[in-house]
Amino acid sequence: MNTSCTKVKQRDSPNDVFLTPPGLVKTAIQMVMDSVSPTAPSSWLDPCYGTGNYYSQFPSTVVKDYCEITQGKDFFEYTKHADIICSNPPYSLLDRWLAHSVSLEPYIINYLIGINNLTAKRVEFMNNAGYSLTKVHMTKVFDWFAMSVIVQFEMGEEIKNCITFDRIVWRSKKISCPTLL
Repeated sequence: MNTSCTKVKQRDSPNDVFLTPPGLVKTAIQMVMDSVSPTAPSSWLDPCYGTGNYYSQFPSTVVKDYCEITQGKDFFEYTKHADIICSNPPYSLLDRWLAHSVSLEPYIINYLIGINNLTAKRVEFMNNAGYSLTKVHMTKVFDWFAMSVIVQFEMGEEIKNCITFDRIVWRSKKISCPTLL
């Protein structure tokens, strides 16, 4: 068993470099393509270039850009507008990553994240920023911790979440169960 992902909180420093399989990248890009007009001009950003699995599969008809910290192109310093942001962000920086993504005001944000990272608090943050969760694709990548989900957030007041949620902490009443003899 690979224990590299089982002790995430005990790490001295995050190791968030997980290369997305090219076939799964195609799924994410198709989710975006199903939401946009094929004739509309658009600009796409891959904020986590890595080996280019996302960037190289972006449609050839769009303006493409990328960030990659190991190449000196820090996403947190990126200020240009992009219509679409699509990638696999570092999970340890997800809240900060979402906040910066929102600040760039793209129409669509499509990220592959761990299923445990899809929380009501994060969906609510995105809703408050003007984005609705419109698509969720559950998947499993061998040797990655737990399930993953591709989530797509779209900007617009008329767009609604594809899921419902609440942030109420519900309490249940404990009851005694008779023991069976």
